Amino acid sequence: MRRALHADIWFDPSCPYTWITSRWLLEAARVRGFEVRWHVLSLSVLNEHRDDDPEGDPEGYLWLPVRICAAIAEQHGQEALGRFYTAFGGRVHEGGGDWDPRTVPDALGEAGLPDDLAEAAETADWDGAVRASHAAGIAKVGEHVGTPIIEATGQDGARTAFFGPIVSRVPRGEEAGLLWDGTLLVSAVQGFHELKGPPHAEPDYG
Repeated sequence: MRRALHADIWFDPSCPYTWITSRWLLEAARVRGFEVRWHVLSLSVLNEHRDDDPEGDPEGYLWLPVRICAAIAEQHGQEALGRFYTAFGGRVHEGGGDWDPRTVPDALGEAGLPDDLAEAAETADWDGAVRASHAAGIAKVGEHVGTPIIEATGQDGARTAFFGPIVSRVPRGEEAGLLWDGTLLVSAVQGFHELKGPPHAEPDYG
């Protein structure tokens, strides 16, 4: 794949490392000239049949933001979902990681979206849409991965999909572009499965 035309990212908005990867993807898109398209992936759906609770979410709070995201995607499109994620993630992740009563309404307002979309969090009406988007993303790579999943489509129509990359800080400028180039290079090799670095560092939002 000589050059990407666009990249689709499936993300759970609650994951701090996914937030950092998404900011890198936007930076890579800026320096490499491709479009980013946004889709929902749910850690709740991914882990619902496990005996343990890797996310520490027995009350199911992780369902709330993905329901809102699914409603936005269906009613207002992927670009609107990207705007909301930027507004929401900036508040939740870079703002300290906690919700308050104004988090979602303020994020919706910043994204130019109606306040009543916040009501989607409290109903299971959007769970089918969450599951469908999640399944579409997982099908790109497999059940053994998590969030985020990215699929790059080249100008020649060639596609390559991968989990991650997981980074603890946002690469900027040409560094972001080089990470993009390298990720496409290794993920496109037939038989490639996994590449890992040192253990995770704490997220650095600087």
